[in-house]
Amino acid sequence: MKPVMVVDDDPRILITIRILLEAEGFPVITARSGQECLDALDNGFAGLVLMDIMMPVLDGWDTVRACQERGHLSRVMIVMLTARDVPDPKMEGLQELVFDYITKPFQPDELVAQVRKYVEYL
Repeated sequence: MKPVMVVDDDPRILITIRILLEAEGFPVITARSGQECLDALDNGFAGLVLMDIMMPVLDGWDTVRACQERGHLSRVMIVMLTARDVPDPKMEGLQELVFDYITKPFQPDELVAQVRKYVEYL
């Protein structure tokens, strides 16, 4: 099964998603910031990335831009986790680099079903 990286500055979200996905057999790593995500990608992570948009210092969109610049997008699928339901002005020109969006709060069973669907594309 392809690995999943969960990127969020909220430890509760990280733990919740990790528990849900590991219970379904997914290998999961977590990153508490955009920089930790980039470090994991620089070290060879390949798989699904569930990334929060609103994070301090390096937000989700800045991290997507850095992924593109470093050539990581060829081996990952990025799905944004967002509490926002309105367009983010920072997404201009970057939305085509992400596969989908999951709105928080999410239903656990729906999140697992969506992750299963995304991993099929990898």
